[in-house]
Parts: sequence; C-alpha cells; structure tokens
Amino acid sequence: MIASACGFARVMSLSVLLERLVVSSTLGLAALVPGHVHAAGNAGADAFATECAECHSLKQGKNKKGPSLFAVVGRKAGSVEDFKYSSAMTSSGIVWTAEQIDSYITLPKKAVAGGIMKYDGLPDAKARTDLIEYLATVK
Repeated sequence: MIASACGFARVMSLSVLLERLVVSSTLGLAALVPGHVHAAGNAGADAFATECAECHSLKQGKNKKGPSLFAVVGRKAGSVEDFKYSSAMTSSGIVWTAEQIDSYITLPKKAVAGGIMKYDGLPDAKARTDLIEYLATVK
C-alpha cells in the first residue's frame, strides 16, 4: 500500500511539474515557484478590481474615465482611439512594457509629468507585479 501511495505521489508531482512547465513558457520561470501561478492570477485580477476597474475596462473598445486596458502591454501610450488623453501622455513616447507600466503605476505623476490620471500610485511591489502579469494575459 505504501509503495503505491508513493508511486501515486510521484505521478502527481510529475503532473504538477509538467503543468508548471507549460505555464512557465507563457509567464516566465517564476511560474515554477509553488503556488505562484494560482496566486498571481487571482492576485492580479484582485489588484485590477481594487486599483483600476473603477476607471478602466478590460474590454476592447470600452473606455471609461480612463482608456481600455485591453492589450495594453506592448501598446504605445496615448493610442486608444476615441479616448481624449492629456498632451503629456500623447507626447510621452512611452510603449507600455512591464517595466514602463511598473514605473507608471508606482508614481503616475512622476512617470508622466502633466498627466491627468487621478491616481496616487500603488506602492506594493508584489501587487504591481501581479497586476502587470494579469494585464499581460488580457489580449
């Protein structure tokens, strides 16, 4: 009985490892850390709901107070049609990489001086990472 239980645990471990390897090809090697994939997905969605959803939508073409964040990663700042940006944002030259998003949501007024987003920033580095990983999945 013990041998078959160990064999089952080994099969389950290999199964979990393979699942994490598949996920890591999309999210990066951090997905191999136990619990990271599940926590990051939920934590990122929670961070969006808490920090962003009042002003931003994740639906393509649906702007709110702020522009839609659908497919934001890799997009040029100030480029969503039918949204009126500040001149500071449209002339910023920013392309929304993970690093740029992190800098912006840390201190928006510092990252884009003269920007009009009414948000003081997200000081929690883990929450920013989770949020950015989540936004990268919205395509």
